[in-house]
Amino acid sequence: MTPTHLPGRVGIPALPTVLDAFNGAPLDDARALLLTCLRSHRWADRVAAHRPYPDVDALLAASDEAAYDLSSADLSEALAAETLPTLPDDTYSAAHTALSAAQAAYEARFGHAFVIYLGDTPPRQCLDHILEGIRSRLTNDPEEERAVAAEELRRLAKKRLLEALRGAGNCATSHKQPAPGT
Repeated sequence: MTPTHLPGRVGIPALPTVLDAFNGAPLDDARALLLTCLRSHRWADRVAAHRPYPDVDALLAASDEAAYDLSSADLSEALAAETLPTLPDDTYSAAHTALSAAQAAYEARFGHAFVIYLGDTPPRQCLDHILEGIRSRLTNDPEEERAVAAEELRRLAKKRLLEALRGAGNCATSHKQPAPGT
């Protein structure tokens, strides 16, 4: 790192950031990290190929742009890898049954897992938010629902990417582990 020189001051080298590590990572490592955020190879390829990013906002903008450009096949690939968010451990069993039934109805109607961005929803409200989302979206026609699911995936990818960058201070994320926020 090159020291920053200020008149009359001692130069202090800039510390590398997680974004620097992502920008400088081998292409396969960057793609593997991106695939934990959104399981579309086309999306991961596009975001990784446009490195280096000057800042996190530029990376998130590229993530959004690539997500907006997903083809129907890309969207199907990403949706096929999604699962419902996990419920808190102390959630009562009837809630799991209700969620399983709602998810089965959704999957039967649309042919893919229900995806929802929970944002800052408190854990105790997640179940209600998910069930409400499934019930309201079951009334969508398939084309409308694909557009809604694509938007939810875009938002999830952005959140997961931010979490990965804030993670353990490096770009090491296990592809076998469920992505955060799912």
